Amino acid sequence: MDAQELDWIRVGHVDDLPDGRVKTVTARTTSLCLSHFGGKWAAMDNHCPHQGGPLGEGSIEEGTDGKCWIRCPWHGWDFDPLTGAPPGGHEDSGQKLYPLKIEDGEILVGLEPEPAHEPTVTDVMAETMVNWGVKRVFGMVGHSNLGLADAIRRQVDKGSLGFVGIRHEGAAAFAASAYGKLTGRPAACLTIAGPGATNLLTGLWDAKVDRAPVLALTGQVQTQVFGPGAFQDIDLKSAFEAVSKFSQAVLGSSNHAELMSLALKTALVERDVAHLIFPDDVQTLPSSKDAGTPEGRLGGTEITPSAADISEAIEMINAAKRPVIVLGYGAKDVRDKVIALAEKIGAPVLTTFKGKGLIPDTHPLAAGVLGRSGTPVASWFMNEADLLLSLGSSFANHTGIAPYKTIIQVDFERMQLGKFHPVTLPVWGEIGSFCQAVMDKISKPGDAPDQVAELAERWVIWRDEKDRRLAETHDKGIHSAAVFKALSELCPADAIIPVDVGNNTYSFGRYFEPSGQRILMSGYLGSIGFSLPAALGAWSATRDFEKFKGRKVISISGDGGFGQYAMEFTTAVKYGMDITHILLNNSELGKISKEQRAGEWPVWETNLTNPSFAAFARLCGGHGHRVTDAADLNTAIADAIAHDGPSLVEIVTDADLV
Repeated sequence: MDAQELDWIRVGHVDDLPDGRVKTVTARTTSLCLSHFGGKWAAMDNHCPHQGGPLGEGSIEEGTDGKCWIRCPWHGWDFDPLTGAPPGGHEDSGQKLYPLKIEDGEILVGLEPEPAHEPTVTDVMAETMVNWGVKRVFGMVGHSNLGLADAIRRQVDKGSLGFVGIRHEGAAAFAASAYGKLTGRPAACLTIAGPGATNLLTGLWDAKVDRAPVLALTGQVQTQVFGPGAFQDIDLKSAFEAVSKFSQAVLGSSNHAELMSLALKTALVERDVAHLIFPDDVQTLPSSKDAGTPEGRLGGTEITPSAADISEAIEMINAAKRPVIVLGYGAKDVRDKVIALAEKIGAPVLTTFKGKGLIPDTHPLAAGVLGRSGTPVASWFMNEADLLLSLGSSFANHTGIAPYKTIIQVDFERMQLGKFHPVTLPVWGEIGSFCQAVMDKISKPGDAPDQVAELAERWVIWRDEKDRRLAETHDKGIHSAAVFKALSELCPADAIIPVDVGNNTYSFGRYFEPSGQRILMSGYLGSIGFSLPAALGAWSATRDFEKFKGRKVISISGDGGFGQYAMEFTTAVKYGMDITHILLNNSELGKISKEQRAGEWPVWETNLTNPSFAAFARLCGGHGHRVTDAADLNTAIADAIAHDGPSLVEIVTDADLV
């Protein structure tokens, strides 16, 4: 091709490379070995034909023949530094040379005009992913997912996808899990083969047991080295078998659009983890197939309970003088219908811990959280109830729903009905449909006690008790009740709050009074380290869905939980995420110390050595404030919430005051 028809790309300056040296340079996306030898310059294909070693990372050395050669750093193959030719008798034909010229000290390499991109297998699959409504990918680009990553990049460049590059793949899985819990839609998490893939497992288990849709995309070694134990080759199908509802390898002969469609349908319908494995060599195979779409692949979700069950439920509700509603996480999408039902019959609403915040504590029928992380208000009404109407709760042992009570349980999954013990009336159906079916036929008995007035009395008793606890001090730190009193007063009513596990979470359940916030947690898995990665997922949802736009994300953890994924604070800084993190620092795994004492074990190896987390936040480029006096809580938290970007409030707390 004539030199005038070439694209001349600057790859450096003559002062960048001394005589007798080589280096790797990139022209567009072409990797070149630039050599400077004997006052002359050359640019050649950077890939040694033997396993692709980068010649630009090699050196120019004298051979036994007295000549100088570029020596490949991987296996020692030699090439002439100016012609790219191998020594005599070498089986290689030599390296491709590229036109090179120097103008005003600048080194320019000539490339043919870039051809139009030829669609690949992963292009088809990435487009299918977008068609099914995936809006966000969390992950890490690496050597065994580069073709897939490039297909995702093309969708990002089109504005069809958002990408968050994390520091640890476990954070990607937790972020995707939280995103699925909040939105009901799957996000994807992207990793390489081997350790990158296995790092996803904890976060994927969190999604699975809490029924959140997630799509896992893992790179894999090339198909020709499956099995014998190549670098980073593990049996990913087996590794993901238990955690995923759908797990398949993508092969050259696969129906690629259909594989992605089935993966996403599984994630959505089953509210579970779907997993696709991408061998390195398959990712860039050309494809002329059309992308898949969800049209005609999904049905409605309304399941109306049977007439007989509705009739019996109406009869039981109308006969109850002290009905109580247990509002669980499974009813999160129909909470307004549940609250309307409660108002119709004057029933206190107790939430499970996972359901905290589904009814604001400011509502006259709210009784707070039931169970180990709960309030005495909720437990009092549980004890007094003559009917429990359980809507979307799973009867976890931490919740403590009394099995000996008269119980109506409604769930659209039949296996959840009476799962741990028999209930009086198991009702199969969607909770919103149930509420609509009974609403016009139920009423509050005339001789029923005024439970609204009782609720008001019980809240006065509990709030007085909380105020008394604020006076407790051992001079070891701030009482957690003070932390969550301040946060209750300052937290925006529409905030999204991912919480961690540990004493900080028990205290949050007990003391924080929600006024409309949406709370996210690692429910059934109870994994430490959830909250900060979950905040990345929640913030992304505020960018991807109109109904979440503008909502503040405030995550909460202890020092143990924050330490698990502390470097993800730099991820928040990189993307300018408006996240506030409340960190309760007691220099201890306080919950474990408490459990050791309760089990009459010696307290052992629960102490922690911490840096200044506030200083760490500032070093990362965010806002950081350390609080050691309860009098400073409100100002510090208010400033952090008002900060436009990542902020952290480190609060020194007493591990014994929970």
